[in-house]
Amino acid sequence: MKITARELNRSTLHRQLLLERAPLDVAEGVRRVVALQAQLPGSPYVALWNRLVGFDPAGLDAAFAGREVVKATLMRITLHAVHAEDYPVFREALQPTLYAAKLGSRTGLPPAEVRALVPGLLEFAAVPRGSAEMRGWLEERVGAAARDGAWWGLKGYAPLHHHPTGGPWSFNDRPSYVAAGSGPLPEGPEGAPEALRRLVVRYLEGFGPASVADVAQFGMLRRAPVRRALAELDGAVERLVGPAGEELFDLVGAVRPDGATPAPARLLGMWDSVLLAYADRSRVVPPELRRTVVRVNGDVLPTLLVDGRVAGVWRPAEGGIEATAFEELPGRAWEELAEEARSLCGLLAGRDPELYARRYGHWWAKLPAGRVRLLPG
Repeated sequence: MKITARELNRSTLHRQLLLERAPLDVAEGVRRVVALQAQLPGSPYVALWNRLVGFDPAGLDAAFAGREVVKATLMRITLHAVHAEDYPVFREALQPTLYAAKLGSRTGLPPAEVRALVPGLLEFAAVPRGSAEMRGWLEERVGAAARDGAWWGLKGYAPLHHHPTGGPWSFNDRPSYVAAGSGPLPEGPEGAPEALRRLVVRYLEGFGPASVADVAQFGMLRRAPVRRALAELDGAVERLVGPAGEELFDLVGAVRPDGATPAPARLLGMWDSVLLAYADRSRVVPPELRRTVVRVNGDVLPTLLVDGRVAGVWRPAEGGIEATAFEELPGRAWEELAEEARSLCGLLAGRDPELYARRYGHWWAKLPAGRVRLLPG
């Protein structure tokens, strides 16, 4: 079966709740979209505001506090917010990546020696512990010289959740960690095939249709195991032909909306997962804008989504939201963006009206010329 570029775009937006906000609670919303990038504490809140009807940030505060939704190092070795029930599976499937990236380099100790510290570290972190406490625990066991390297590896490799520390978005810049309680880790760098199959299914539920390269990019996984997992899912997965003739996979019976389905304007936050979960991001990001919105150091700017595709960027400004479009937008699109801006300013007002502006404002001096408007809040 052939799928067009617009059908692929609309399928992606549908899975990510970006065609229409869904009347779901926070935990179920996170489950539906699979994973929210969370290296900046405010971004999961903006992501859910874009996707859920009447989103109340207090609901995500409560979900983090009650550990219905957890924040941890997962896909692409970055912080993500995921449903608590998904965490053990994702962590197990990503074992090879986390082992290689976190224990295979920079710790200053043999990987097996660092890994042997995990059970004791988790016992120590049965209650929330700050970074200084964790380093202190490690110093007693590996010495001062190896302490920081061991902690660098273990804080990404060990099954630890970030514990809420307060601040406007549940977490601040002084992390606290608590043991995930997700059971024993697999031995060594090998992954678990069943966990990988479940991760592939969850990925297709939230981001499909997709190629082998897309799935591998999502988890920073090797393509060969992903290809085997898809083959083992035969009967649950079907093959499609993408817009350029590429092989894509999707779950049998998955909804794929018509390409003519309207896509409302959205103001996506920094690092929104829909912009990062693919090797080929052209389904949402026009190739000519990829280097503009995805910076060389990995920062992904907050973007304008118009007719389902990135059309510009935005940032908080005095009096509202400053929107920069890199193409001529129709009046209706500006009206939709203005309506979204009023709602977003309401979300930010009680939390952090300058979200992104202080730390990431320097990128705006490097943007190409665009059509700039202040959307009043």
